Parts: sequence; C-alpha cells; structure tokens
Amino acid sequence: MYKNLSKFVYNQALALASEELYAAAQIAIETCLKVKPGEQVIIVTNPATEVATIAEALYDATFDAGGLPLLLFQPVKTQLDFAEPGVIAAFSAHPEVFISLSAAKLGKDRHGITTPYTYQGINYDHIFHLQLYGEKTCRSFWSPATSIASFIRTVPIDYDLLKTRCLGIKAVLDDGVSVHITGPGGTDIRCSIRGRQARSDDGDFSQGGRGGNLPAGEVFISPENGTAQGIIVFDGSMSLYDKDILIQDPIRCTLEKGFVTAIHGGDEAAALRETIKIAETKAREYETAGTLSRGLGEVYARNARNIGEIGIGLNPEARIEGQMLEDEKAFHTCHFAIGLNYDDDAPCLIHLDGLVKNPTIRVYAKDGTERVIEQDGNLLEPIR
Repeated sequence: MYKNLSKFVYNQALALASEELYAAAQIAIETCLKVKPGEQVIIVTNPATEVATIAEALYDATFDAGGLPLLLFQPVKTQLDFAEPGVIAAFSAHPEVFISLSAAKLGKDRHGITTPYTYQGINYDHIFHLQLYGEKTCRSFWSPATSIASFIRTVPIDYDLLKTRCLGIKAVLDDGVSVHITGPGGTDIRCSIRGRQARSDDGDFSQGGRGGNLPAGEVFISPENGTAQGIIVFDGSMSLYDKDILIQDPIRCTLEKGFVTAIHGGDEAAALRETIKIAETKAREYETAGTLSRGLGEVYARNARNIGEIGIGLNPEARIEGQMLEDEKAFHTCHFAIGLNYDDDAPCLIHLDGLVKNPTIRVYAKDGTERVIEQDGNLLEPIR
C-alpha cells in the first residue's frame, strides 16, 4: 500500500511540475518571443533530462501558438567545442526564432571561426551571431545549463518592472565614461566605458535582432579595452570552460591594463587558472591547424585574460546556486567576465562569468557627476 501511495504522490508531483513548466514555456514563447503563426522556431538541445524536458515544453508551447517548431538534439558541448554540422546547417533555413537549451553551450561554428562572416564591415565568427546581431533576421533566447526548477521559478516574473529597471540602469551606464566597483570581499576595480553602450537582458525578444537569456534580468556593458585596473574578488560563483562552480574560497584576480595578470586563492582559483591556460593553448592550436587565421591564435590567447563584461543582476527570483545562467541574474550581485566581450573587438574562445556579492557600483559622467547604481548590493532610487 505504501509503495502505491508513494507512486501516486510522485505522479501527482510530476503532473504539477509539468503544468508549471508548460506555463513557464508559454510565457517564454508568447510573452518574451511573441511567436506568430507560421514562424519557424528552431530549438537545439542535448539528450540531458533537464534541458531536454524544457525544450519539449517549448516545442509544445510553440506549436500551440501556431509556430512551426523544429527540435534538434546534439551531444553536450563545452565552451571549447564545435557545434554539430547539422546544427549550423539549420541556420540556412533563416529561422525567425532560434532557442538554445543546452546542458552546457551551443558550440562554436567551425566555418565561422576559420572564415568569419562579414556584414556591414563587422566580422562574426558564428552564423547565429551573424543572423541575430548582424542581419537581425532572427530573435532568440538561450538558457545554458538551466534546470526545470529554475525555469519554473525565474521565467514567470514582472517583465514590465524588469524593463523599467533595465532602462534606468542602461541610461546611467550609457551616459558614463568610467565605473568604480568595490565590494566587502576586497573588490576594487576601475575601468573606462567611454564609447561603449550598455545592453539590457529584459526578456523582450519580440523583434529581429533581439536576444538574451531566460531567466532574464541583467544590464551589462563591455569595458573599454585595456582600461580595467585593480582587484576583483569573486566570492559567489564562477564559470569554467566545462561547468559552473560555487566559490568557497574567494578567487582574487589582479588586473592591469584590462587583463588578469595574477590569480590567487584555493582550488577554485587553480581551476580558473587551468581553464584560462586551456583556452590559451587551444587558440594557438587552432591557428596551427588552420582553424584560426595566421596571427589570430595569439590574439585569441591574449584575450583569454581580458575583462570583457560588467553585469548587474536584476531578477528578483534568481538565487546563487552554482548555475551561472541564474546566478548572474540575482539581486545584490554584479559579475565580471574574463575573455570574450560584447563589442566584437576582443575575440576569444572563452567567456567566464564570475560573481561579486554586495557590490557598490559608481558611474562617472563626462562632467564628473557621480551616480551610484548599487550601494552594498542594494539598488538605489530612482533607478529602481
């Protein structure tokens, strides 16, 4: 009797989770992407239970919205792996919508890295980036390493409020020329953002050229190359090339002229050093093999230590759980990325996000005016 009761309770819980997941998937398809009848929607995932289950719910929600879903499976890919040729080939259909539900990453475009796509004078090393950021023929969201529980909790949020917060912070950053970020763990970094524009991951992916994460909830900007100076102490979580980790022993990074010059700490710091070393080695190997053009191997290797992003978490339902997709959206945090930036002038094989808890973020305008976005991790009015 008890065995049957346990099975009944399990089935009831599974059915409830399935209903909640489909509801979250509907929000993703109908609210965030605004899929229209007849639109092609390509969904790429892996044969891994969590992401595959979410991908199937998104397939159903797309079908019910009148879209034309195509669900593709490929093996799990890390930041240093190439996507399967069939996945890259799917972009030749020029889908209106592309969704990546990967257990790790989508994978790089071998052809694009060897022979970058050029659009209006800008080079793109992935056909996805060409169609999203260049041609703006598709819109998208990507949710690397998400879980069912996270998707259910963090996708159904107030997107109007999120957009208001994002717009306020973006305006401050866009008007700024420099940033000073400190944290109780020892973070003290300054950098220029002159000539850079902030980006909002506000969950609105309704038009061609718009894309971001689900869960959504951050504003981010790439520092001006060569300007990040000081100390970052990562004390939340950290991305490596093949996984995300919670930080028990803070990672202390010294920055000089935009690059990480030293990394100190325990096992987590050693793992970060190893990931950067692998990225440097791979870049040179790619040039030797002809995957990267002559001279680019050293460029990609050097940028494995570049500071490519500053981001501010704004999703009220996000938590720090060792899953960077969600962690970097959590309130009371900011994050820095080592490696690739978002202005296409620091190419690299990696983009490693790391969290700093309870930061104070000061932005300085051309006239020297100071605006504080966060004080000890708390958003300040009127930005909030």
